[in-house]
Amino acid sequence: MADITSRWVKVVNGDLLIDAYLAAPAAPGCYPGVIVFQEIFGVNAHIRDVTERIAREGYVAIAPALYQRFAPQFETGYTAADIDLGRQYKNQTKADELLSDTQATIAYLKGLEAVKGDAIGTIGFCFGGHVAYLVAQLPDIKATAAFYGAGITTMTPGGGLPTLAITPKIRGTLYAFFGDRDQSIPMEQVKEIERALHHHGIRHHIFIYPADHGFFCDQRDSYDAAAAHDAWTQVMHLFETVLKEPMAPAKPSS
Repeated sequence: MADITSRWVKVVNGDLLIDAYLAAPAAPGCYPGVIVFQEIFGVNAHIRDVTERIAREGYVAIAPALYQRFAPQFETGYTAADIDLGRQYKNQTKADELLSDTQATIAYLKGLEAVKGDAIGTIGFCFGGHVAYLVAQLPDIKATAAFYGAGITTMTPGGGLPTLAITPKIRGTLYAFFGDRDQSIPMEQVKEIERALHHHGIRHHIFIYPADHGFFCDQRDSYDAAAAHDAWTQVMHLFETVLKEPMAPAKPSS
């Protein structure tokens, strides 16, 4: 594990300054970049920890605040009240703004000397898993790890066709992670995502664990250590083969 540095930075998107948590290997070098998309709870301690874990694996990782426009510096925990508030803010997001903010974050990464500009990936959890799938359509995204993103087959932030409709635009490799006890994502929706990825020839792998929603977060009651460990191993395989070794073949799809 590499030593890292971390700090809050500002990502410029027109007149908007987006708070973002940046973590990077301390050793000089040129590393792939990874954008970390938050749950509904903001760029909280868990998301900052994930960002730092990715940096220790040899990536420049950045977690932009997805609620910057209407709830700057928002972060919270996992109580029922926190969930209600987080959902209120999630419901104010719009797909075009999420895409724009992500593109601005990509530009920020590309402006760093330590980032290999043609090796950008994303990882997202809960709402951030949905966002990761949504922004996979951006040409710069080479690898996507989407964890239990609800609503991909039924809606898109701000309204319009379901996010699943952007599947033909994906050019990179996408790994998606689900729990078979997740009440917010029925297995039929997971199968629908798999069918769309397969139909459009997207390089992908779907992972399904005997777990509930939020199984990766060690601060939630639904945390499942075995599922989280295996999922992290798969994410590292994705990033290593696609971002660090672009010519290596991706794992076969499920």
